[in-house]
Amino acid sequence: MNLVQRITIDPEQCGGRPCIRGMRIRVTDVLDLLANGLTPEQVLEELPDLEAEDIRACLSYASRRFDHPVLKAA
Repeated sequence: MNLVQRITIDPEQCGGRPCIRGMRIRVTDVLDLLANGLTPEQVLEELPDLEAEDIRACLSYASRRFDHPVLKAA
């Protein structure tokens, strides 16, 4: 499974926010835990339904989501 395919978006679930494999664990939940200093191993302990590939998928999703060209005005 492609990492980004682990991220699902369903308008009927979590307000349409990106989640992991159809679960009610949002990408932002994982990113917030990592941003607050938890290691990936600690995130897996906090959210036992996750797999290591899910964490990598969250990071990849966030990276792709914010990778956009910046246009500079002349």
